Amino acid sequence: MQSPFQVQFIGATGTVTGSKYLVKYDRYKILIDCGLFQGIKNVRRRNWSELPFEASAIDAVLLTHAHIDHSGYLPALMKRGFHGPIYCSVATKALCKVLLPDAGYLQEEDARYANYKHFSKHEPAEPLYTEEDARKVLKQIKDVAADEILSLPGGMTAQLIPVGHILGASAIRLEYQGKSITFSGDVGRENDLIQYPPQPLPATDYLVLESTYGDRLHEQVDAEQAIADVINKTMSRGGIVLMPAFAVGRAQLALHIIERLKHQHRIPDVPIYLNSPMAIRATELFYNFHDLHKLSEDDCHRIDEMTHYVKTVEESIALNQRKYPAVIISASGMASGGRVLHHLKTLLGDHKNSILFLGYQAAGTRGDSLTHGATSVKIHGQYVGVKAEIHNLDALSSHADYAEMTRWLEKMPSKPKQVFITHGEASASDCFRRHLKDRFGWQVDVPEYLDVALLD
Repeated sequence: MQSPFQVQFIGATGTVTGSKYLVKYDRYKILIDCGLFQGIKNVRRRNWSELPFEASAIDAVLLTHAHIDHSGYLPALMKRGFHGPIYCSVATKALCKVLLPDAGYLQEEDARYANYKHFSKHEPAEPLYTEEDARKVLKQIKDVAADEILSLPGGMTAQLIPVGHILGASAIRLEYQGKSITFSGDVGRENDLIQYPPQPLPATDYLVLESTYGDRLHEQVDAEQAIADVINKTMSRGGIVLMPAFAVGRAQLALHIIERLKHQHRIPDVPIYLNSPMAIRATELFYNFHDLHKLSEDDCHRIDEMTHYVKTVEESIALNQRKYPAVIISASGMASGGRVLHHLKTLLGDHKNSILFLGYQAAGTRGDSLTHGATSVKIHGQYVGVKAEIHNLDALSSHADYAEMTRWLEKMPSKPKQVFITHGEASASDCFRRHLKDRFGWQVDVPEYLDVALLD
């Protein structure tokens, strides 16, 4: 008996991380996205849990984009027995070559540091996967052109539709025996400073839709002036501005804005440091993909000339001992790991300094705690007091808000049979559900973890 066409929601339910959707049809199984869970501890534990499917039974994985909450579980999936192809856009493949090995390296470093300081309850602390694991899984990745119709086992076809957000980000439309389902992935802004707006979606029977900002609008502020104000105020008191930024997308946007501010003499000519090996390599790739973003070669050249790239551990340690004004951009964007943690330990306790976050902070992350007024945060097993000024420029988020999402959906040629709202905190997803139902009269549901929907 032929099995039904169905989708199971394994990640990004009640949270903005861990994106995974298992699609079953006939005797085949494919996975849309394969991300790490981040944020709240109970959610992060799912990275270590048994999967609700056999990894070796997956015929293929398709990625919407390269962010770790959408791609970062791939090496672990391979370790558990998956050895099939991984399909994604050309730019996503290039970014995965940067992000996945770095994610493995960071996990190894975090485990080593935990064992050295003995602050983990696990003896010894182990990484979920290693840098070597990540490099192995890269061999399975195959790129797909935006206008290509990809043939999958059993008669399934797939198409990528660019949706802004970051380089290579795409919605994925699947079609099987005349039925179609589209996964939005993360949808970009209609007026992003560096990324092109998302392309309209083609007709689809079913739609899986992100809802990161499903319950709010982006603040209408002059982002350049807001950054200039933070930098100028901090420099006037002899402090350092630390910008935790996602290595792909926000780091490049921050550099572009700072370069413009310097060029217009709206901020002092202070040193600008990019301290994240992942962000440095992603920035180099950004310069190479001129057809996928709005910046010219001259724009990229000026950014390159302005920026001090901190490449070695020794340089990072020396930068962490700096006492003079500077701007430091470092990953991760939610302060969940990486070199930014060492900067936070040094800078948080001094009122002269400023910490400027640049977008959405998932529940349970240090970024979320800091932007909600925490007086101390736990870093490497110790609590660090907060005296530095904390800012969050939410207007620089790379996710469309619910009004932008609505205008994008208005361009669809026909009404979906059903919409599934995912990739949002519970309140945001439900608010977006009600909004779409009221605005379009669509059938809209918010799946829970491990729910299954039959696509009949």
